[in-house]
Amino acid sequence: MVSINNKEEIAPKPQNNDNEVVLSVNGVSKRFCRDLKKSLFYGVQDIAAEVLGIREKGDKLRPKEFWALDNVSFELRRGEALGLVGKNGSGKSTLLRVIAGLIKPDTGFVEVNGRVAPLIALGAGFNPILTGRENIYANMSILGLSKKEIDERFDEVLDFAEIGDAIDSPVQTYSSGMAARLGFASAIHTEPDILLIDEVLAVGDVKFQAKCHRKLSELRKQGTAFILVSHNPQVILGVCDISVYLLKGKWIMSGDTTSVMSQYEKDLFETTEQESLRVINRLPDTNVNTSTLKIVCVNFKDESGNILNHLISGERAFIEIICKAQEVFENLVIRVIFYELQGGTNIVQFLCNSNDDTQLQMQKGQNRIVIDMPYVCFKPGLYSMKVFIRKDSLFTLDYIESFNFKVDSSGNMSSCDFFQPRSWSITSE
Repeated sequence: MVSINNKEEIAPKPQNNDNEVVLSVNGVSKRFCRDLKKSLFYGVQDIAAEVLGIREKGDKLRPKEFWALDNVSFELRRGEALGLVGKNGSGKSTLLRVIAGLIKPDTGFVEVNGRVAPLIALGAGFNPILTGRENIYANMSILGLSKKEIDERFDEVLDFAEIGDAIDSPVQTYSSGMAARLGFASAIHTEPDILLIDEVLAVGDVKFQAKCHRKLSELRKQGTAFILVSHNPQVILGVCDISVYLLKGKWIMSGDTTSVMSQYEKDLFETTEQESLRVINRLPDTNVNTSTLKIVCVNFKDESGNILNHLISGERAFIEIICKAQEVFENLVIRVIFYELQGGTNIVQFLCNSNDDTQLQMQKGQNRIVIDMPYVCFKPGLYSMKVFIRKDSLFTLDYIESFNFKVDSSGNMSSCDFFQPRSWSITSE
């Protein structure tokens, strides 16, 4: 079983029962069927077997089935905030639904110590014919509160949701944002021990979002544990100290959020087409006619002159283009164009010495062209570079059509389109 219990880097929490395990997920697996007819048949078959008490252990796939979750285990302690990360289809939302008790796992089990409030598809459970007031009572009672407890908290819920007189109107007249705000307000005022949050922190406008974050911070200090799913890495990094990384339903790694997010982002840029990653020393296989200049080699190098297998965002790098010339060239035009392989055909960077008012002369024989990049500006990913050497703005002597390379990051660059050199300081006036 994967146990997440590193307490050293967790934010301060209440002193009482800090080490109390409020959630234990033990070898949970869940399978689904891709075929609707077979899914309905399997459903009827499973219900009948359950009623008769003869249902077999669900550890094998039947035709057209797949594992949405496959033997996932972890623990969550009081006051911890845990992020679930992974690509679409990794099983994150399925796992939240299993924890919330909305669906049963096929194998394994979940142990919950306390009240669970799922912030999943906010407002989806409301009855559209009932008023907001009636839905508050229905929703909070489902989450385990008595009528007396709801009466005591009703004004707080109404004040937090900010829907005013619409509280006595049918929910079907609400906008999606109003329904979501009411759902959020209802869930967080149940004083849950565990909050399950699935892509719902973008509720309402910026002001209301800030209000939601303040409330979540308050609950965290009171000992509420979170499990958060979001495709916004900055949300995960800002809220969660620990994370679990899922891929195709399987547990990949867990630990401090920075390490998990770095591995997740790195995996996003991996490709199965390894033959396309000609990173260094790519020799040209195409020449333009019988040119008097030939590109022999293209490299990336570091400050010590070592050839780089890949670039790192924010670090210094040199593009080295080695050429052989059969004559002297007085004023060469060198163009280097960068494309992001996963971003279509858009140019992400264009370098040209003539644009920089720099004249370059080449002597007869072997020459080395060096482009100094004090900071690699690219975010992590896969890129392609084109190199053109021209005698003037039109006459091409030689070129490299495609030189593919990879960029990594030594830190986190979530939500960044480029690397920004910077430094930080605080001064007291």
